[in-house]
Amino acid sequence: MAPDSACSCFITAFLIPYLLMVILAGIPLFYMEILIGQFSSTGCTGMFRMTPLLKGTGIAQVVVNAYCVCYYSVIISYPIRMIFYCFFKKVPWEDCSNSWNTDDCVTASDVGKQNSSDVFKTSADEFFHLEVLRISTDISDLGGMVWEQLTALIITWIIIYFCLMRGIKSVGKVVYFTVPFPYLLLFILLIRGATLPGAWKGIKFYLYPEWHRLLDLKVWADAAVQMFFGIGPGWGGIVNMASFSSFRNNAKCDSVLIVSINVFTSLLAGFVVFSVLGFLSEKSGIPVESVATGGAGLAFVTYPEAIALLPVPQLWALMFFFMLFLLGIDSVFVQLEAIMSSILDEWYWVRSHKCKLTLISCLIFLGLSSIMCTNGGMFILQLFDWYSSAIAVIVICLVEIIMVAWIYGIKNFMLDVEFMLGKRPTLYWRIVWQVVTPVIIIFILITSIVFIRTITYNNIPYPQWAIIIGWASCFTSVMWIPLYIFYIMIRKRATLCDSLKKRLKPLDWTPADPQDRAEYEAFRRQRRMPGFMSDTDMESSK
Repeated sequence: MAPDSACSCFITAFLIPYLLMVILAGIPLFYMEILIGQFSSTGCTGMFRMTPLLKGTGIAQVVVNAYCVCYYSVIISYPIRMIFYCFFKKVPWEDCSNSWNTDDCVTASDVGKQNSSDVFKTSADEFFHLEVLRISTDISDLGGMVWEQLTALIITWIIIYFCLMRGIKSVGKVVYFTVPFPYLLLFILLIRGATLPGAWKGIKFYLYPEWHRLLDLKVWADAAVQMFFGIGPGWGGIVNMASFSSFRNNAKCDSVLIVSINVFTSLLAGFVVFSVLGFLSEKSGIPVESVATGGAGLAFVTYPEAIALLPVPQLWALMFFFMLFLLGIDSVFVQLEAIMSSILDEWYWVRSHKCKLTLISCLIFLGLSSIMCTNGGMFILQLFDWYSSAIAVIVICLVEIIMVAWIYGIKNFMLDVEFMLGKRPTLYWRIVWQVVTPVIIIFILITSIVFIRTITYNNIPYPQWAIIIGWASCFTSVMWIPLYIFYIMIRKRATLCDSLKKRLKPLDWTPADPQDRAEYEAFRRQRRMPGFMSDTDMESSK
């Protein structure tokens, strides 16, 4: 989730641009990536056999996923820590009588009694920052290791390893539980939240449209970024998962269904969150808009703060944090599978060592993410969450849509779909893929850069050197796109023009199954379309 959009994405005025972005960019990109993966049976680097010159985009996807896996694994280790505290006689964030509390601590029910000039922190805020994170003063002070947090991270990676060690077969079994069970918990939390005093105050705030915000370009930019994080185009995971689908699978139905479920889940989560925020507002005596926060604070401070006011808070906290863990770990499964599938697509000999590759990958990412378990770890996590992925993924999506619609050619792509599904996509999809979606992505890219805010965490600003590192994390992913083009130019002995022409043509872009491949080549001959170069042809042309 994009920084600070966690809260705003639930407001009705936000939903209008969000839904438009989903319809005009999200679904077309999702559908396109499913078609690519299903047709080629390859992951996020293999898909660029469609245009070999742009293979660096696949490398960029791997790097973005690597950054995200590092910090996201730490985020989903927080619920493991919080679940541990749910077995205490009382949840430790409900009052200010603990060893870590300061003189500025107040309970949620006493917040409304404070003067506006008073400096205070809620008991839930102090619990999360002073006990769970044991946070330092800023990013320049990493401090020591928070061993309890490192233990939770190790447990997280052990779970990830055992779920992924046999690849898609083991993941397929795990998601039968990790996907539907959070919905059960969401509905339970919704019913409980809706029956609380003041719940309708929060729901009214959630549903009441602020039409003037539709004129704010920043709202549209935030909605677009949220769409990229929520639906997942450009990360490579969609292509990778689709590569395991049946060749004749109804990709359009899958695309519309999955995206619709995603939007429904966002709406449902909004009701769950704001019903409880309304209750917290009622108890504390402060407005809902002042109660609501964004980012990690919503999940690990504000919502637990409200839960502490309920009877048997341990039960509700346990369900909430278990749900967060399940939702988060599914994302890590997809991202890590995208990385490993790319490695397997490039080096076939590794395929017989999938278990070892998974173990090595998990150990490497555990080591890299462990720095975020230090006292200053949250500052590092926030830095990479803020800069490393959002803009990079938008650039990747722009390259993808240009590759399919303009370089490979929309006519070729339509023929591929017609062969695979027996029916050519309608004129609507041609217009969207060629014109509408690229224009919207360019708009999203420009507004995302223009409206990016100066990074802070907990009102603590970051030094300039940290901001440079943040932008460098973005650059180190997208740089592979031009670097690979440059590499191809200097490596080949042909002239610049010849080298470009050869590498812009598809390389062995055919179905993986031998029978489907033979039928596809016959289909192209029947339509009087030229065949594509094979690996052998490419080698002979060097």
